[in-house]
Amino acid sequence: MTITAAVVLYAVCWFMTLFVVLPLRFTTQAEAGEVVPGTPASAPAGAVVGRKARLTTIWATGIWAVLAAVILSGAVTVQDLDWFHRMGPGGGWYSAPAPATGG
Repeated sequence: MTITAAVVLYAVCWFMTLFVVLPLRFTTQAEAGEVVPGTPASAPAGAVVGRKARLTTIWATGIWAVLAAVILSGAVTVQDLDWFHRMGPGGGWYSAPAPATGG
């Protein structure tokens, strides 16, 4: 796994975790009983973005570490995910063909 692939994998894990964490313990202004004029009643009552970002970072780092370990160990390869047998037995699209020798 290259550095770029590791960063992209971490970013994907971080944002997916953020979308899971955001609705947790969500309290609307209507539920709190204090609706600020000019905002919808479904707006969040408290700004806890920093806390949710820290929680997201902690969980995403753990998820990323597990995924990176599985990828680097070779336990799961691209060919393991080839359910329709499009890559062929020799590696398929990501292996270089043998050079032609002729004369």
